[in-house]
Amino acid sequence: MMQKLLFPIVLAIVAVVGVVSYQLMNDDSPPELETSLLYSSPRTIEPFVLQGTEGNEVTNSDLEGQWTILFTGYTFCPDICPTTMAQLKQRWSQLTATTNTPVRVWMVSVDPQRDDIPRLRNYVEFFGEDFFGVTAEHKELFPFVRNLGLMYSIPDEDETNYLVNHSAALILINPDGHQQAVFRASHEPGMIPTVNPQLLINDFNRIVSYLE
Repeated sequence: MMQKLLFPIVLAIVAVVGVVSYQLMNDDSPPELETSLLYSSPRTIEPFVLQGTEGNEVTNSDLEGQWTILFTGYTFCPDICPTTMAQLKQRWSQLTATTNTPVRVWMVSVDPQRDDIPRLRNYVEFFGEDFFGVTAEHKELFPFVRNLGLMYSIPDEDETNYLVNHSAALILINPDGHQQAVFRASHEPGMIPTVNPQLLINDFNRIVSYLE
């Protein structure tokens, strides 16, 4: 009698374990992130035409087939830009270890008055072959940056020695060329507002694993 009762109980336990295991293996809930905002639906980037450091025009199609980490900056930037670029360069192997899809960094120069293509090319190439620079005149550049949810200040035409205020956040663009997430900068008193590089790597790996 005891054996007859035990058998259905065992079957019930096996069934419950199976359901739980299936749910865990098929959990489509977004990953928990530390410094990022993952969009529930990727955002379309409005059509754009910019100038790239490889000497050609770049458009939306140049974002396809790769993961792109994009941010605004300029070569005369004294703090945020060189810090961000150096941190990405130092951790590049960690950043790209999770995916077989190419990963590139786009630095969007928001200082076209001083950052011509040769200067911008020399700047980004110092950090590696996967670092790419783009820029344009403000009439094309400002709508592109604003569409990404970023900002920058435009100096007066007669200014020659100036700083450009710009966003410190980084944008993640997926291989379809759509805006997928934003890595938020930390703002601590007395510190440069940059994205924590280790938290960025952690979140990037979680996002890529979740989506791929």
